[in-house]
Amino acid sequence: MTMIEIPPAWEALETARLRGTLMVVGAPDAGKSTFAQYLYQRLCAEVALAAYLDGDPGQSTLGPPAAMSLALGLKGEANFPPRGRRWRSFVGAVSPAGHMLPVVVGAARLVQAAREAGAEAIIYDTSGMVDPERGGAALKLAKIDLLRPSVIFAIQRERELEPWLIPLRRSRRVRVIDLPRSPAAGQRDTAARQTHRARQFASYFRAARPVRVDWRRLAVFPAPRFRLDQLAALEDVQGFALGLGLVQESDSRARQVTLYTPLEALTRVDALRLGDLVLDPQSFRDQRLVQERRA
Repeated sequence: MTMIEIPPAWEALETARLRGTLMVVGAPDAGKSTFAQYLYQRLCAEVALAAYLDGDPGQSTLGPPAAMSLALGLKGEANFPPRGRRWRSFVGAVSPAGHMLPVVVGAARLVQAAREAGAEAIIYDTSGMVDPERGGAALKLAKIDLLRPSVIFAIQRERELEPWLIPLRRSRRVRVIDLPRSPAAGQRDTAARQTHRARQFASYFRAARPVRVDWRRLAVFPAPRFRLDQLAALEDVQGFALGLGLVQESDSRARQVTLYTPLEALTRVDALRLGDLVLDPQSFRDQRLVQERRA
């Protein structure tokens, strides 16, 4: 098991009967990912097959950013990250703000994929968007209503989740377990978060190459209006991202676009989905799409 600093309350958890979707919630830098990884490793010894859903498109652990990723464990394995089959759902942004529907739909698809693959326990590490004024409470409650988790693990600093946890505590539809923060949890400012994303993007695109894509037989969502350095997903017929790409140039007359992508084969590509980010092709730092910037 990976060595991570954990509080005694985590070690005292009864995990033998934990099954279904297990949702981990908390504000940014609360230690959600640390606990989610710890719980995944614990459950690998308890169930035949466990899955890990990285639901934070901004500070991803399974990478790349702007997407949510699901990974299955291998039988007898308790290492993190899981080395089994993976699925990915493209959000197209590094924050759920303004992209809540893709987040909710993507989470539902990924959980369903894990269930169909036979996962008995799905650890869902959610994003840190919890502020009710920004829609964080509505987002979390929508996912809870849709996914019907068996347990919610809540990690708080000063009861900041209580406004929307209170009704859940009074309901029998889900069990809420409160946990302390890990001593290892630390604060990261905006610059540190962007640096993390840039490293994740750089790692993902390390083996990329230019690929010419004819979109005449592909769906393009929301429409074939490509921008220079725009992030895009190449999706299969089920809507899962086979790979990500950066727009290098486009030819509207020929209905072709050149993408910089590590995806080796296009035979399973059914659609292109354009994101709301552009990446600097040298530093891989992201910024929100500037509409007038065209390929």
